[in-house]
Amino acid sequence: MSICDNIGAVRERMAAAAIAAGRDPGEILLVGASKMNDAAACRAAIAAGIDALGENRVQEMTGKLAEGAYTGAPLHFIGHLQRNKVRQVVGKVDLIQSVGSEELLAEIEKAAAKLEIVQDILLEVNIGMEEAKSGFAPAALYDGARAALNCPHVRVLGLMTIPPAEASREENCGYFAEVHALYVDINAKLFHNNFKYLSMGMSGDYEDAIANGATMVRVGSAIFGARHYT
Repeated sequence: MSICDNIGAVRERMAAAAIAAGRDPGEILLVGASKMNDAAACRAAIAAGIDALGENRVQEMTGKLAEGAYTGAPLHFIGHLQRNKVRQVVGKVDLIQSVGSEELLAEIEKAAAKLEIVQDILLEVNIGMEEAKSGFAPAALYDGARAALNCPHVRVLGLMTIPPAEASREENCGYFAEVHALYVDINAKLFHNNFKYLSMGMSGDYEDAIANGATMVRVGSAIFGARHYT
């Protein structure tokens, strides 16, 4: 199947999951996780109506930007962002989804201030409390959010999470529900209910994420095909 066909199939499943949960399918955005796919694949996804494209690697993103790969769709950075690469991302992307520490937040604020822009971000929640994964622990999320509110060149639009890879489907749904509860609470208490995005779910679990409140899903292999790592 083509990228266009795959996007159509994913959207059908997204809509069915939304309707089953009593939600409007139109409120859920589809981000194509285009890691390890070339500029032509990105253009094909844009032509097929993808809502946004998401990149995990700064060097790959920079190369594809030079090729005009993302023209016509918003670009998100969805991978782990090292502080020494922040300047290559800030101002180049519409949304940084993976802000998971106050130190990274400070670097983004500094880079955005230098450009005299406001950078939109999501706060990443390390819901499984995994040592090897970035993101705010749930208990530290509110402190991170308050720090963001003190950054005039950063705007928080919501939360993002990735449950542990080894989690069962039942455990995954529990993690999604926990992050949704955090989203609702922190949105009301600190952000005047102005959040837009709860980014949860990937190719293997986006339907469960939608059932638990996701407003944005990040889908890679189900759109672009299996990745071949070397």
